[in-house]
Amino acid sequence: MEMLAPIEAREKKRAALLSVVSAALLVALKAFLVVRTGSLGVLSEALHSGLDLIAAMVTFLSVGMSDQPADERHPYGHGKFENFSAFVETGLLALTALYIIYEAFERLFFRSVHIQPSATAIVVLCVALFIDLTRARALRQAARKYSSEALEADALHFSTDVWSTTVVIAGIGLVWAGETWNLPWLIYADALAGLAVAGVILWVGSQLGRRTLDALLDAAPKGLQQEIARALERMDGVLDVERVRVRRAGNRHFVDATVSVARTASLEQVHTLSDAIEKRIGEIVPSDVMVHVEPRAPAGEHLFEAIRAVAQRMGLAIHELQASQQDGRLFIELHLEVDENLSLREAHRRASELEDKIRELRDGAMEVNIHIEPLGRHIATPDAGAGEMAQLAKAIEDFLNGLPSEFDELVNCHDVRVRQVEHHILVSCHCTMKSELPITQVHDVTAALEDRVKENFQQIYRVTIHPEPSDEK
Repeated sequence: MEMLAPIEAREKKRAALLSVVSAALLVALKAFLVVRTGSLGVLSEALHSGLDLIAAMVTFLSVGMSDQPADERHPYGHGKFENFSAFVETGLLALTALYIIYEAFERLFFRSVHIQPSATAIVVLCVALFIDLTRARALRQAARKYSSEALEADALHFSTDVWSTTVVIAGIGLVWAGETWNLPWLIYADALAGLAVAGVILWVGSQLGRRTLDALLDAAPKGLQQEIARALERMDGVLDVERVRVRRAGNRHFVDATVSVARTASLEQVHTLSDAIEKRIGEIVPSDVMVHVEPRAPAGEHLFEAIRAVAQRMGLAIHELQASQQDGRLFIELHLEVDENLSLREAHRRASELEDKIRELRDGAMEVNIHIEPLGRHIATPDAGAGEMAQLAKAIEDFLNGLPSEFDELVNCHDVRVRQVEHHILVSCHCTMKSELPITQVHDVTAALEDRVKENFQQIYRVTIHPEPSDEK
């Protein structure tokens, strides 16, 4: 995109400069015709083109300004210059139309002006019509390609010139016909042609003015907010879309989206979701997107998820969360990990705070028991080499592989590793079990196997078993 920006700016400036040159040529041609014919229709066209020249110059300047990068004073860029340029052009069009209406009524009801139609006037106006058509087409293509509101306004002006020039040609032709066939009432055709031109200008100006005013006042493009909200509501991980705001500056859109996600989502999950939201909005409309995420409890949230959310909000790590119902009362048990350097007093204080918060989930109608253990941060160094523990590892592997007759769920055990760390013997191994077993049953079996190893090899301090499915190589 950075490589395309200079090319885009250069092509937009070229289109705007071509518009300035064309407008200057049209003003010269129509001013010449005003002197030759005295036609109000031609005069209105000359004034229209004169203001078009001013508007084209404003467009040229605004396009150059709008493509400048964002800075400290303009953090959203300079795109509003294009909207302001289009708004200025709307005002100039309105002034032109009002003058033409005033002059037309003067000629219709209060004074007579002699019109001198000629073939030269018709030919010159046809040349002007051709220039209008060519320039309007070039500007429209550039405006559509780069979503430039200033170029679009300029293209709109030249499109109205096409219609108004056609009306003026018809008006002069009718006046000429009136002189040729002695139909004096056709002299009013020129003033009526001027009114028609004024009507076209006012109609087009009102359309352009409404759009540019909406952009200047940060009005949201019609239907875009709803489209974005519907798209975000369908995304996995988004519980609700709370607010979408859209504003436009020049050819750029800025979107602010506030969505709610499950409060147990991790920071990484929220960040990944935010990236996905930005990408999805970018597929709807190229834009600069800001995503704000609100944590919420999803409908029907499980008690365990609520407890984990409480612990997460307090910055505490928990595991081994269990619940049981006895005598109509709920019992919650869990393990809390705390910094290993904390005193018992401080660790107990944190556990008590967590217990209180958990009880609040059910208005105190539960009992909570928390096992406190150190949060592992220390990386220990083995006391003895791996070779010294190899014989014990082989004995443990043989022992475990002799247990499938006792434990039907067990297939085999392998990768047994034994190490002595800080005067404790630690054992880890992999045990293959039947793939279709539920994880709760697997957990019970691994716990029983760990107990059996510690009973048979009493020098062992801790055993960790990693279960694997039998159908996975």
